[in-house]
Amino acid sequence: MLKKSYSKTRKSCRVTFKLPADFGAENAAVLGEWNDWSPESHPMVKRKDGSLSTTISLDAGKEYRFRYLLDGERWENDEQADSFSVNRFGSQDCVLAV
Repeated sequence: MLKKSYSKTRKSCRVTFKLPADFGAENAAVLGEWNDWSPESHPMVKRKDGSLSTTISLDAGKEYRFRYLLDGERWENDEQADSFSVNRFGSQDCVLAV
């Protein structure tokens, strides 16, 4: 799930990324163009209900590719992404437009 919240000036956007508990991950991170696809940059926090989430502030007026890395080995996409784009590995990246 994605939730976008723009600043009053609309120059930045806080995006909350959330994975439901049924993804079955103990830990996860959101990796994307804004963090050079680093698994350490934006780890997700496990909530009481078993879901995982994190909030990131991004520059508005841009598109960013991203994916979730679950348990350090399994890649997942967000069905609520604004669009999808084929990556150089032959799979698809999520595209977030803010």
